[in-house]
Amino acid sequence: MPLRKGIPLRAVRQNRQMGFSIRDECPGRAELVALYESVGWSAYTAAPERLEQAVAGSHLVLCARDEDNGNLLGLARTISDGQTIAYLQDLLVAPGHQRRGIGGALLDEVLDRTHEIRQFVLLTDAEPAQRAFYESRRLVETHDARPNELRAFVRLA
Repeated sequence: MPLRKGIPLRAVRQNRQMGFSIRDECPGRAELVALYESVGWSAYTAAPERLEQAVAGSHLVLCARDEDNGNLLGLARTISDGQTIAYLQDLLVAPGHQRRGIGGALLDEVLDRTHEIRQFVLLTDAEPAQRAFYESRRLVETHDARPNELRAFVRLA
């Protein structure tokens, strides 16, 4: 089975009932910019070439595509050493397609493909819905981690 950044490629995972499939692929610049703009992530779209390079350099990139027309509906990507830590850098779904299970399916696939990696980390907005979403996948906030308390530190430029 071919490898992409240390992760075996898998066949397209289809959810015909939901009308989308998840594919291991890197979309082109135009699709990336359109998706990131649709969710208001202008820090990414201000430099489209950097966005394209960042996605191409990711450990894992999964795309949710419409089964009928192939349109890009969502994307998840990780940054990782493949052994000890995987960081979920982006998980986004186009606004017109949210609340249909696409984000959950993308995250489930990421978690499945990184299950042997010791630490799985992400940063997200402090909205209650975000917390509920990630907790539904058995992730916990660092201050709630047991048996040892954890702290997270960040510098945003």
